[in-house]
Amino acid sequence: MAESSQSQPEQSVSGQNKPIPDILPCRKRLQHDAYTIGWVCALSKEQTAARAMLDEEHEPLPIPRNDHNVYTLGSIRGHNVVIACLPDMGTNPAATVATSMVNTFQSIRFGLMVGIGGGIPPKVNLGDVVVSQPVADYHGVIQWDMGKLERDGRFVPKGSLNRPPNVLLNASNQLKSNHEMYGSQINEYLDDVERKFPRLAPKYTRCERLQDPLLVSKRFWTPREVYFLSWLWQAIIAIVAYLLGSWAINPVNSEVRLSENTEGARALREVRVHYGLIASGNKVVENAQSRDLLDKRFGGHLLCVEMEAAGLMNDFPCIVIRGICDYADSEKEKSWQEYAAAVAAAYAKELLGCVQPSVVDAEDLAKAILDKG
Repeated sequence: MAESSQSQPEQSVSGQNKPIPDILPCRKRLQHDAYTIGWVCALSKEQTAARAMLDEEHEPLPIPRNDHNVYTLGSIRGHNVVIACLPDMGTNPAATVATSMVNTFQSIRFGLMVGIGGGIPPKVNLGDVVVSQPVADYHGVIQWDMGKLERDGRFVPKGSLNRPPNVLLNASNQLKSNHEMYGSQINEYLDDVERKFPRLAPKYTRCERLQDPLLVSKRFWTPREVYFLSWLWQAIIAIVAYLLGSWAINPVNSEVRLSENTEGARALREVRVHYGLIASGNKVVENAQSRDLLDKRFGGHLLCVEMEAAGLMNDFPCIVIRGICDYADSEKEKSWQEYAAAVAAAYAKELLGCVQPSVVDAEDLAKAILDKG
């Protein structure tokens, strides 16, 4: 239940109240205590992906003078959500943004850290999604650049980061089952984004033009190539039929082939979701040797590396969701970033659909957890 007795700090109407173009049809104006879920991202492209997943975008609200965040408010699957983007990458900015968020929106129960990350091949590929989940002795996120290297080569982390809240772990398990039985809704959500925001389609919702260097040998026909080849095949058959004076040749086989190839391309574009350990730190991992040593240091459990999550886990109950945009090596492929941000945001939307609003209301306030820390 929302805390109606909360006192709000002195309000400012700077930039936050400037008119914003109507993007979505419904522009509600709610109160601060109506928002129960925080969504944190690090880059503007991650913020774009997050906003594109909103079912409704709400009117902005006044914020305290000492809160320098800029918020986007809206709803997803029956939940009122606050979205904020970091001013810079790293664990410290993440902690600062989350702290300000829960002080301004004091009914927030937990958060989602959603964005892009570097994958650990061959376990994951570009365009996959990685979700933090406890594995072995680790709680889902490990701060790899804080700890002690023992003589035997073992790395002992300093302290221990908290697990994601049980409500989100339970929801992720439910979603795993849904994916196994019915498949993911991620591509459906990307299709929705393409319909609502056509300008985003080339980078955020289409991966056919993108190439994964690890999968070049497994190349498949894109829908555009399939369409062209099908058209060419039918044209050839028509010409041959005309020259032979026979119209009995029916290009049915080509249509069947088109259908089969298109379905095959869609099947191969199905977004894969992985659950396990994410390494977070204030330094960029950008060569394959360092990446592989890092994975070895944590028992081969790593799926992803990134730069913000460790700043949140102890003071802001949350789960981390990363779309894989590169392999944390010297290549640092940037062409996948928008698509990776979009699939991570789509998974987050699907995850929230597995959580009942009444269950969220029953959780402890994130501010109370922050104050205890």
